[in-house]
Formats: sequence, C-alpha cells, structure tokens
Amino acid sequence: MSLRRGLTGAVATVAVTAVALTVPATAVPRTAGHTATRQAMDAAVAAGVPGVTATVEEGHGTWRATSGVGDLRTGAPRSPQDRYRIASITKTFVSTVLLQLDAEGRLSLDDTVEKWLPGTVHGHGYDGRRITIRNLLNHTSGIANYTVDETFARTYMLKDGFFRHRYDTVKPEELVGIAMSHKPDFAPGTSWNYSNTNYVLAGMVIERVTGHPYAQEIRERIIEPLGLRATSVPGTRTTVPQPSSRAYGKLAQTATGPTYDVTDLNPSFGSSAGEMISDSADLNRFYAALLTGRLLPPRQLKEMKTTAPARGLNAGYGLGLLDRTLSCGVHVWGHSGGIHGSSSEAVTTADGRHSLAFNFNGDWAGDSDAVIEAEYCGR
Repeated sequence: MSLRRGLTGAVATVAVTAVALTVPATAVPRTAGHTATRQAMDAAVAAGVPGVTATVEEGHGTWRATSGVGDLRTGAPRSPQDRYRIASITKTFVSTVLLQLDAEGRLSLDDTVEKWLPGTVHGHGYDGRRITIRNLLNHTSGIANYTVDETFARTYMLKDGFFRHRYDTVKPEELVGIAMSHKPDFAPGTSWNYSNTNYVLAGMVIERVTGHPYAQEIRERIIEPLGLRATSVPGTRTTVPQPSSRAYGKLAQTATGPTYDVTDLNPSFGSSAGEMISDSADLNRFYAALLTGRLLPPRQLKEMKTTAPARGLNAGYGLGLLDRTLSCGVHVWGHSGGIHGSSSEAVTTADGRHSLAFNFNGDWAGDSDAVIEAEYCGR
C-alpha cells in the first residue's frame, strides 16, 4: 500500500536485486530489541537497497539503526542522523498549514479552487468552481497527476532527460499546466486517485491566502515552533545538507541496468507536492506533535483524520494523512514519499507514543511495508 513512489511512480518498479556492499544493521549501543525491524532493514539491503536509516521513538526511549551503505563508491555507512529528501511526506506539512488557516477563519475547506486561484483550473473538462480545497487535500478532485505525463517522465525521470534537466527550475504554474493538458480522471468527489497536482495547487492556495510562499508558512508555523533543525524546504537548492548519504536510482522503466548517483537535483519539479528534506528524528517529532494536537485544534485534526477510501490501497486517505491498520491490529497514521534515489516512510500511533521513520537511499527495490510491520507487529 506504500505511496513512497508518489513522485517517481512513472518509472519506478519493485524488484529483487542484489548489491555487493551489504552490511548488517547497526544500532546505537544503548538500545536493545527491535530484532524484527533490524531483520527487515537487512532484508531490504539484501533485495538491492544500498542503505537504510531508521529511528523509532517510544515511551521508554529512542532506537536508531542503519543497514547497508550511504556511498556505493567509498562503502561509507549510512548515519542515523542522515538528512534525505522526503518527497510526498511534504503533503502532510502542506495540509497542516491549510488546516491551521481554516482554524484561523482565513479560508474554508469547502472554498473552491476558483475562489483562490481564479482561472487556474479550467479547460479540457475542468471547472475550478466544482473542486474544493478538501478535494485537493484528500485526492478526490479528479485532477490528473502531472508526474505520469509521458513528456514529464522522459524529461525528469528517465536517464537522458534527467541528466539534461536535473538542475532546471520548474514553476508551479507549469506543473499545473501539464495536468490541465489531460482530461480529468473523474468528476470531483466521485472517486479517489493520488495526484501530485492537488498539492501543487494547495501550495499555491497557501501563497494566495497568506501573501507568503508556502515554504515560509511551513517554516514559521511548523519547523521553527517544533525545533525541526534537520527539516527544510529547499526551493531550488540542488544539494542535501550534511550529514547525508548519496542517493541512487536506475533512471529507467525497469529495475535492472546501471545504478546512477542522483543525489543532486533541483526539486522544484516536486514543488509543494514533494520537495522537502528532513531526517528520521524530525519526522517522528512532527507526526507525534500533529497526532497529539500540538499543531491543530480538535476540529481540524478530526477533519484531517476523516478518510476517503484509497483506491488500490488497503488504507484510507485523509487530508494529507494516510490511515492504516497493520496485520496485528495496530493502527498507524503517517505518509510515505518517493523521489529520485530516496524512498521514505513516517508513521505513528494515534497517541503519538510510538513513531517510526526511515529512508532507503535507492528508489527501485526494498519492501518498506515489511519494515513497518516488523516494528509494530514483529517484536
């Protein structure tokens, strides 16, 4: 059910491959347990992921572990403090800001897109007067996903295009324009389909309402109050701050063939749908704060946790928040994210007491669901 390939789904596939540089999971010496989680991380590396970094927060302490390598050239290991591109996990931050604005009376979830972005969603069967902010946030708008456009995929996802365009700056309006060139997936509110375009528009709404870029609102409303020192909205910055590992991708429609270092890129093509950077500890802190009401009043948190059936997933999708019941009955909330060379997951229990965040520094292999199941059900 993972959405971690949300920004690379046009070309990424799941496959079992092998990598020579495989090292067992290593943990901070003071920790104990989590045997099943260690094994699932090692299994991901055995399946082809270069390396994994994970952090767990529980009532009795913090557990950090790594497996595999952070640099295929040098063999340097991953670090528990690694920063990485979190891709679609950005969506929970964006949704939180919009729900705060709703709580402040500056907008309503039932406002139409046309009200705030007049003329932006129109033509080819689209009518922004029929699509609400709520439809954007829970992916019931019917707006096509720009990342599955064939030209976009060739330009930014496949090898030849990526190496020519990896440093290009793309404006949100351009991304929306790509989506508008495709007919709607369905009439607003009648079905569900994951679309990155929804959250590009959501970021544009934030800017129109506040007069500030969505990145500034996230910094002032979430990053700074929570002290998320490893979290940033990079805009057009092409590098990942240290400490960090290299990120690897196949840049192909199959999981075979050469592996490329794709660490450096201009993430503006992800925009407010998936450009952010963080680390595992910050993600745990964010989701725990969110689920325990530190960021939203009760009414808005309830809205966020009101889910729509997610087509093709054994889960529900709220307003930028995925709702999942694991095989052992444990209930977790969170999101996943996938972008070139980076596949991430962040989940927490509703009481915020047990949080897990981790990252694969490869985008073509590994079972992230197995790591989540191992942590919550395998001990």
